[in-house]
Amino acid sequence: MPPDAAVVEEQYTEVKHTPHHHLVRARIGLKAEPPIDDEHEVAQHQEYLWSRIRLVLREPFAEFWGTFILVMFGNGSVAQVLLGQGVTSAPGGNGYGQYQSISWGSLRGWRLRAYLNPAITFASCLYRGLPWRRFPIYFLAQFLGGFCGAGVVYANYISAINNFEGDGIRTVPPAKRATAGIFCTYPASFLPRANMFFSEFIASTLLMFVIFAMKDDSNLGAGKLFPLGLFFLIFGLGACFGFETGYALNLARDFGPRLMSYCVGYGHEVWSAGGYYFWIPMVVPFLGCAFGGLLYDIFIYTGESPINTPWIGTKRVVQGDVIRRPKSAAQEKV
Repeated sequence: MPPDAAVVEEQYTEVKHTPHHHLVRARIGLKAEPPIDDEHEVAQHQEYLWSRIRLVLREPFAEFWGTFILVMFGNGSVAQVLLGQGVTSAPGGNGYGQYQSISWGSLRGWRLRAYLNPAITFASCLYRGLPWRRFPIYFLAQFLGGFCGAGVVYANYISAINNFEGDGIRTVPPAKRATAGIFCTYPASFLPRANMFFSEFIASTLLMFVIFAMKDDSNLGAGKLFPLGLFFLIFGLGACFGFETGYALNLARDFGPRLMSYCVGYGHEVWSAGGYYFWIPMVVPFLGCAFGGLLYDIFIYTGESPINTPWIGTKRVVQGDVIRRPKSAAQEKV
């Protein structure tokens, strides 16, 4: 048999014996082997239809449900703080919670092993070798998780919202009794556009810089304490940068719920409020996270990164090789 024919035959045999769900996962941009225990992958129940679907979409499902839970805790805590103002039956006799309970509640959504934030996913693709082909499906799952999570919170609190604002009345900040802020961020009424931009940019930069630090095992890192470290990171960002714009930091947790609030009747003002502020939490977290990752890799990180290549990565930009770069075995595990 000619050498070329032997190679073709070998490739055909390999494809023929590759599990179907591996081929489907590769086709939609995911790593062919699902991130599960080997014995689970070959278990008898994996022959069932839903088990096969779950094998194919396990990571996108984690992104959806992680963002769903994140938004439910975040929006739910805001709803309870806002709608429970002055409720004398509450513990303490003056409503259910204060502003920082929102930060504590939102952190409960970060328990699943997922990115939950398109800007963090983007920075991971840019600096840590996460394949770019995964970005679209992760992005879609995160957005849908935010949209659906906000929808559940709205359905749960619809009677309380009617009681607070009035039946069928839906307003956005800076209206005195606005409830649109339950679902997404709105800037302080006095804030100019430049301050809106830099408030989100600074917080997003800190977010990505510290996340890369906590994930860097060569620089101590957080290891198994990463979720706890992330808890205090988001709590700190809220305590220091929550006043001006509500520290959105995340397109999925802001745009998804914002679109949901528009769909249930909050009107065009969800887009026009704050001088059409809505685009800032959509765009700026990407810029901030990219900058935070850049700072960490330039000054601290010693592992494989575009920054640790000729001309601090600019040579690859000039050569058009930003996306197609070899990945180490460690990077392919992300």
